[in-house]
Amino acid sequence: MFLGTHAPKLDDKGRVILPAKFRQDLESGIVLTRGQERCIYVFSAVEFQKVHERIRQAPLTSAGARDFLRLFLSGASSESPDSQHRITIPTSLREYAGLERDLTVIGVGDRAEIWATDAWNDYYSAKEADFSSTTEEVIPGIF
Repeated sequence: MFLGTHAPKLDDKGRVILPAKFRQDLESGIVLTRGQERCIYVFSAVEFQKVHERIRQAPLTSAGARDFLRLFLSGASSESPDSQHRITIPTSLREYAGLERDLTVIGVGDRAEIWATDAWNDYYSAKEADFSSTTEEVIPGIF
């Protein structure tokens, strides 16, 4: 399970060292793809296969499903960590997420997300008050 907030740096070659806590889950391979809110989703190869199986069930007659699949899967890239535990983030994904040197990597349970630090800070600031004052059931069965 991916948890926590981490602050790695992007090197000049577009590589990042993912947090040590995430390495065991990512040993079998990594899939990076466009995330919502202009971040990058980081899935283990095993978890991405599960996600792919679920989204394959979307009806071809749904324009929204087709749009989502096109953007989600066309941005996907399979990566393998090198001997120093670095992964290369493809240029297209770095541009999509506005990544520069300072990154924030957060754990979101079944995946991690890579954010430009400024974008994460803006998102967090905008959403934290809503989170703190949530009075309705946002996720069924939680609280």
